[in-house]
Amino acid sequence: MAGNRAFRRGGLAAGLLLALSALPAPAQDSEQAYYAGKTVRFVVGFGAGGGYDAYARMLAPYLSKALGATVIVENRPGAGGLLALNGVYIAPPDGLTIMITNGTGAAFSQLTNLPGARYDLAKIGYVATLSAPPSVWTVSPQFPVKTIADALTGGRKWRWAASGPVDSLSDGAAFTCAGLKLDCQIVLGYKGSNDAALAVSRGEMDALYVTDTSANTYVRSNGLVPLATMGRDRSRFFKDLPTIFEAAKLTADQEWLFNFRHVVQSLGRILVAPPGMSASRLAFLEAATAKAVKDPAFLAEGDKRQLYTDYVDAAGTRKNALSIVATVTPEQRKLVQDILARAR
Repeated sequence: MAGNRAFRRGGLAAGLLLALSALPAPAQDSEQAYYAGKTVRFVVGFGAGGGYDAYARMLAPYLSKALGATVIVENRPGAGGLLALNGVYIAPPDGLTIMITNGTGAAFSQLTNLPGARYDLAKIGYVATLSAPPSVWTVSPQFPVKTIADALTGGRKWRWAASGPVDSLSDGAAFTCAGLKLDCQIVLGYKGSNDAALAVSRGEMDALYVTDTSANTYVRSNGLVPLATMGRDRSRFFKDLPTIFEAAKLTADQEWLFNFRHVVQSLGRILVAPPGMSASRLAFLEAATAKAVKDPAFLAEGDKRQLYTDYVDAAGTRKNALSIVATVTPEQRKLVQDILARAR
């Protein structure tokens, strides 16, 4: 892990230098003075205890130090983070409201014209990508399925736990069920992955599609059973766990579906701000974030808690988001809409 951390630190240092170089010294001083003594709301669109909440609370004190402001984490669960993102999108662009959001869900919502999605990824303010972990298909310890081979036989009815219509939990379940032609019911309404994992651990639900960072916690703490990593690369937490591409014999259509989901998954956990913020303030936020995640104490804490940072700067984050929203053909968009309709 030391080699990986050294690589991350090198990338973070380059990102910090780039962010600072875009902001002249007088502007840096002006923005630093602006934040002094103010309170920044760090919004999480899920309940306490899940992966997004954990990242926000780990980052908040380091971001507070870099900004010279008080950063408080504010949980606003509802509709898989959609309500919180809508609220942040129309918040005053004064630099005092930021959000860690599910880039995958945000892209899917806009891609499929989800009712209730009142934001535009082309206009929102991008600060950084904090992490982009793959996801893992997990099941209840009481469920009589322990491998992908088991999952593909038996004609079972699957009950998946999720929070909102496009929250990674639900859309990941929808892609899995469509790709493997499983009989599924996706149950919405949980406050976040933590509540959903509890329901799966108790046997109230059968399965949970969740990032590997969260899956690592739920496997150890809740007894969930991992079946496969749902991407091209194996998880750093479950190195012996096969990917869905390795565990199942996929047709060309199935492979396209899972590969598309993998690409969208790579958007990860992104830090955003309301649109319309001044260029100097947005650049200062980006530089402060890069400084916070470069802090050796932050990296050490992340390693200890196994909450790893895969930093991508604001420009790279925006490019990744728009490349997905803008490159899907009408036929592919319709297919994705039909799949995600399972989760509503």
